[in-house]
Amino acid sequence: MRGSLLRLLRLRPASPRPLLVSGSLWGRAQTAAVSHAYSTQAGSTMRPTGRYPIPNKKDLPYDIVELMEEVEMKSGFLPNVFRVMSHRPAEFRAFFAYYNAIMNKERGRLSKADKELIVVATSIVNRCPYCVIAHGALHRIYSKKPALADQVVVNWKLADLSEREQAMLEFALAVSHADNITEEHFQKLKAQGFDREDAWDIGTIASFFAMSNRIAHFTDLRPNEEFYTMGRIPRDKEKAETP
Repeated sequence: MRGSLLRLLRLRPASPRPLLVSGSLWGRAQTAAVSHAYSTQAGSTMRPTGRYPIPNKKDLPYDIVELMEEVEMKSGFLPNVFRVMSHRPAEFRAFFAYYNAIMNKERGRLSKADKELIVVATSIVNRCPYCVIAHGALHRIYSKKPALADQVVVNWKLADLSEREQAMLEFALAVSHADNITEEHFQKLKAQGFDREDAWDIGTIASFFAMSNRIAHFTDLRPNEEFYTMGRIPRDKEKAETP
């Protein structure tokens, strides 16, 4: 993968100061021209990304514009979730602040690939195409396994998962289904090397994305086309096939 992925945000509360960004954002560098169309006004050739109007760039708070431009510049495209959430700037900040807290924390036993696989598996339950496709792409990149997320999409119980991954997804899906969580759930995780804090991380990721899935649902959030091919072709092969 060209660059690191989603070292997303270190956000501050609503403020005229810009949002702080750590590392590379949605790190897929591309050669395509960068688009700065943050508006759904007449004349745009972009397919609508949702049901709600996307503010003009000039009407957005400076910190949000700066973040969107940095994400787009480093990634080659702007994930549509940024556009849709910009409809509510205060909620945009809160959404990405919590995202950063659970997805980019440095402690714990969950790898970035683990976290993305949890998002894929639980977003299937909630019928969220955006999160399944976008986070499936991120899982392919972090894991270097181009088929595993697709297998989980079809049937996670038949996917080529390790016992550790099976236990992790079983707990995440129990949270997503709002099953009764018992001590047995925690013991199954413990048997695979996860402690109580890891269980909290798994549960909060499943919970946060349950909310995210529902926001995507009622706003009709559409995946960017770029997500469909990300991580499917090894970098060396991709370079060799580039004219």
